Amino acid sequence: MCSNYRPVTLQDRLLAHFGVVRPDEEEPPEFTAPGYQAPFIVRASHRDTLAKRCLIGLFGLLPEWAENLAFGRKTYNCRSETKTSKPAFREAWQSEHRCVIPAEVLYEPCYESGDPARWAIQRADGGPLGVAGLWGLWHDPAGREVLSFTMLTVNADGHPIYLRMHAPTDEKRMPVILREQDYDDWLHCSNEEAAKYIAQYPAELLLAYPDPVPWKVLPDPKHWTSSPDMFADEWRQASVDAKARALKARRSRPKPKHEGPAEEGPATGDLF
Repeated sequence: MCSNYRPVTLQDRLLAHFGVVRPDEEEPPEFTAPGYQAPFIVRASHRDTLAKRCLIGLFGLLPEWAENLAFGRKTYNCRSETKTSKPAFREAWQSEHRCVIPAEVLYEPCYESGDPARWAIQRADGGPLGVAGLWGLWHDPAGREVLSFTMLTVNADGHPIYLRMHAPTDEKRMPVILREQDYDDWLHCSNEEAAKYIAQYPAELLLAYPDPVPWKVLPDPKHWTSSPDMFADEWRQASVDAKARALKARRSRPKPKHEGPAEEGPATGDLF
């Protein structure tokens, strides 16, 4: 599953790798999470009202019957196995509303250290990723059109990279990443033909590495405005020290329960 990523926003990158440019009037964020906007690509002939192939929409699919924008925070990923049965995605798939989602980097949590650490996943050759998705058109209470999209995912069992991601008890999932030469066919083929593209992306074509979230500077305590603190400089330095804050987070976690028989201590107070 992928809940956040860095979209492709540079016009020259979009044009060189996807053959499109994004709308100039929209400025997508450098980092995208559910509920935020990002570019996605549809076939230009799908609807007369969609003249451009590259559109800006919300990450998190909104079916026409969704009550509000918050619904999209639960639909940013679509399991490819249930795309035809889940009401939130069924209409988009049946209408062949397939899209390509341009991404520079996908972010996933890795639990190998015992704590969730953010990892970055990108193409090994430095090119952007094209993730297979579905898109939809929703109308808000005022009748305004809202575009949205979701990433298709596939089971990642046996994948050398995605097998390392997510909590040990969770099913291993990964976004459906398309090869660059398949973008146009994914957008224009039938649903029956599109099924062949829903597969794991080769691990040897990907690069994965730790990329922890930068710490935000903590605000000074309010009482400092009335009484200066002699250790203010040291406190501010520690507030942006990733190691110091990570250590504090680990200390605050509950200790794991000991399993198995307890080790017996010495029978007397003599340790040697």
